[in-house]
Amino acid sequence: MTDSKERLTQWLRDAHAMEEQAETMLSGQIERLENYPELRDRMTLHLEETRQQANRLEQCLDRMGEGSSTLKDAGGKLIAMGQSISGLFAGDEVMKGSLASYTFEHMEIASYKMLIAAAGEVGDSETQSACKANLREEEAMAEWLESKLGTVTSEFLRREERDSDAAKR
Repeated sequence: MTDSKERLTQWLRDAHAMEEQAETMLSGQIERLENYPELRDRMTLHLEETRQQANRLEQCLDRMGEGSSTLKDAGGKLIAMGQSISGLFAGDEVMKGSLASYTFEHMEIASYKMLIAAAGEVGDSETQSACKANLREEEAMAEWLESKLGTVTSEFLRREERDSDAAKR
C-alpha cells in the first residue's frame, strides 16, 4: 500500500514533468509569435515563472530526499514538442496555442490545489508554500489569458482577412 508521503512525492514528480512540458510548449509558441507582441511578452514572462516553478518543485523533492523523474520530464517535453510541431500546420496557430495554453493553465491550477491539500495532509508546510506560490502564478496567467481571448480572436480574424500568414502567428 502506498502511503500519503509517497503519493505526494509521485505527484510532485508529475508536477515537475508538467512544468517541463509547459516550458517546452511556451518556448515553441514564443518563438513563432511574430505578430502578437502583447501575447508574446506575457508568455515570455510566464516562461520565466514556469522555470521558477519547476525549480521550486525540484527543491521540494530534494528536501524530501527524492529527485524528479527523468522519464516523466522527457515524456512531458516530447509531448510539448509534438504539440508545437502540430501548430506549424494550423492556419490558426495563435488561436490553437491560446486554447491549449488556457486549458493547460487550468490543469496546472488543479494540480497545485491537489498538491497543497496533499502537503497539508502530511504536514509538509514548505511544499505547501511552494505550491501556493506556483498556484498564484498559474491563476494569474489563466486570468490574463481569459481576459485576452476575445481580443486575440478579433485581432486574428481581422488579420486573416488581410494576410492569413500574418494572422497565423
